[in-house]
Amino acid sequence: MKIRMIIKRLKNPRVRRRLKIGLSVFGGAILIAVTFKIVYDIGYFEAQSLEDEKNTRQPTAYAVLTMASAQRIVTGALKEDPSNPSTVVEQVIYNNPKLSTIVIANKQQKKIAWIIDMRLFFMGDLYNEEGYNLTEALAQQNNISQASQ
Repeated sequence: MKIRMIIKRLKNPRVRRRLKIGLSVFGGAILIAVTFKIVYDIGYFEAQSLEDEKNTRQPTAYAVLTMASAQRIVTGALKEDPSNPSTVVEQVIYNNPKLSTIVIANKQQKKIAWIIDMRLFFMGDLYNEEGYNLTEALAQQNNISQASQ
């Protein structure tokens, strides 16, 4: 009985039209949701591959500043002859890839110098965020006379 009643109502043109509209809207919503999901997945995987590529480009080992590489950086920055430099690196005090501390000597004068990011040579006073002179402190720790600076 009930099935006959449902079939009788479905034969009505108004009900059919409303049912078609409802199913079309529902199908369109599903289609839009699936499209957004596919676009999101494509964007996510592209972003992930770019991140993986960026991670593979970064060196896994940290660069270590040796006496030879420090001498090359200092000689290049001061534009001296690499085979016979007048400024010589005597000691690498603190070896850090971002900020390395070295002792250089030029004509019996020793000075504290800094190598930033393994390529930029800086020979002056360096202060921390509290205003403490790091160059002066390292000169005192390594018994470098302040008169020579």
